[in-house]
Amino acid sequence: MKITLFGAGGMIGSRIAQEALSRGHEVTAVVRTPGKLALKHDKLKEVTGDASDAASVARVTAGQDAVISAISIADQEGLLRATSAQIQGVKQSGAPRLLVVGGAGSLEVAPGLQLVDAPNFPAAYKAPALAHREVLKVYRKADLDWTYLSPAAVIAPGERTGKFRLGGDQLVADAKGDSKISAEDYAVAMIDEVEKPKHIRQRFTLAY
Repeated sequence: MKITLFGAGGMIGSRIAQEALSRGHEVTAVVRTPGKLALKHDKLKEVTGDASDAASVARVTAGQDAVISAISIADQEGLLRATSAQIQGVKQSGAPRLLVVGGAGSLEVAPGLQLVDAPNFPAAYKAPALAHREVLKVYRKADLDWTYLSPAAVIAPGERTGKFRLGGDQLVADAKGDSKISAEDYAVAMIDEVEKPKHIRQRFTLAY
């Protein structure tokens, strides 16, 4: 498959790129400055583009089988602007799917209580978590085939095991209440969804 990937230089995006390439897919990495990606592969192509510009998004996603957004924008206004541009651009290009690296903050930890609203949610992560919650609302109103993958409460570089549990809008945690996933296994779930769609116009999540 041909996949356009925004945010390929990030912690999660780089692992998504590697997972896709390891399965034989062709990856077009959209970058602002070519030549800075550490990952090199004969099926990896870098193109210059802007995730916040709909015309640019349309140009780099034309003819692709799937588009993955792993962008990291700190402020809510900027993230929402990029979200709108990506939705518009993908619709213009005719790419059939847009998959999004989302946040965990909007996952429910109790009936009517989302993780970001819990008393013990870290203050340092609150602003981006709230931004991603707003982004999910935008996707839920979007007229295209989107998929939003929320990570576990804790995601970090680690081991690729291929073994994890999936969920929907509720946080997935183990018997001790821990909710963790490696970035490598997150990438596995994302490319699994690209290859065999099960969550069209839905959010899903995962954890060990």
